[in-house]
Amino acid sequence: MLLARKGYKVLLVDRSKFPSEIAHGHFIHRQGPKLLARWRLLDKIVESNCPPVLTQTTDYGDFPLIGRTLMMEGVAFGYAPRRSVLDNILIDAAIDAGAELREGFCVEDFLSEDNRLTGIRGKSNRGGSVVTERALITIGADGRRSHLARAVRAQVYQSTQTFTCWYFSYWSDVPNDGLEIYLRQRRVIFAFPTNHKMFSIFIGWPIEDFYRVRSDIAGNFMRVLELVPPLAERVRIGRREERFYGTGDVPNFFRKPYGPGWALVGDAGCHKDPFTALGICDAFRDAELLANAADEGLSGKRLIEDAMSDYEKRRNEASAIDYQRNIDFARFKPLPPETYQLRAALRGNQKDTNRFIMATEGIIPQEEFFNPENLSRIMEDAGSAGLETAGVVRSL
Repeated sequence: MLLARKGYKVLLVDRSKFPSEIAHGHFIHRQGPKLLARWRLLDKIVESNCPPVLTQTTDYGDFPLIGRTLMMEGVAFGYAPRRSVLDNILIDAAIDAGAELREGFCVEDFLSEDNRLTGIRGKSNRGGSVVTERALITIGADGRRSHLARAVRAQVYQSTQTFTCWYFSYWSDVPNDGLEIYLRQRRVIFAFPTNHKMFSIFIGWPIEDFYRVRSDIAGNFMRVLELVPPLAERVRIGRREERFYGTGDVPNFFRKPYGPGWALVGDAGCHKDPFTALGICDAFRDAELLANAADEGLSGKRLIEDAMSDYEKRRNEASAIDYQRNIDFARFKPLPPETYQLRAALRGNQKDTNRFIMATEGIIPQEEFFNPENLSRIMEDAGSAGLETAGVVRSL
């Protein structure tokens, strides 16, 4: 979409046919909503019966800390469209911008000349003759098991093992109030509203529990919900509308995202455990970084190697802190004492609770909240003492 809007001739191929549902998390926050608004797509998300998420509840075993009316300039802090809805909106926007779509098309091989990727070879899933298509750049947005990444042997770095396993499903008629996050006994619950008044519930366990959980998904799922009795009671009111989906295949890694004639974006270039739900919003960010870099290189404004190197650098710098923080969460490392101290100080202080969440979500600059003067004021107002503000900044 972004490259077509810049005037490039773009061919989009996908082995799936749309609309299709993908069994992945789909909560969009951080920079995601702002990018959708900038691309003039956010209204279409809302029109799809996907409610804006304006409330966030976090409960780390201490108490529910609730932020309310979390929005800036008409953009809510979060939205959670089902993937069939989101993908269709993005595809339609790409076609409207001038891209050609071939769905149900399987890429069988990649073309190269003089160690440079020059295009693809493939055919329709329904058969027919093999066709070749040549391009100045071939971009793989084909997930953590990227066909393109394997073909070009893209270097993997900063990789870790899988730390968690996940199961999720959808319920109707469950009273809910925005995004809810609960930590209990080395389990995590994420719950949020999505299209058509459905309520999504995701639960993560340590990876060593995967086979035990899989042996009785429904039973193990409900046992975790029972650790938060008010949530379990609301879920019992409703009705599960779909089967359980799940995976134990959520490694963490960076891949070299470019080379002669090729590039990677989204999970193909950097994959993270879903613990902090950064997949889609980071993919949006990196798509824009890559589109701008490709434009600079293809238009001759810069050497393409320099532009693409800058893309990798900017992606890694934007991801570094969240990447490590996400791994710490996925390992269920105990939260720092400063985290609980600040949460306790914010209890009953709606204005500063809202600003705390808005800062962590990037809605307002982090330094507006996480500075020694502001943190000291909050602690003094709460009548607390002994909070190491430097520790709070590091831990949050």
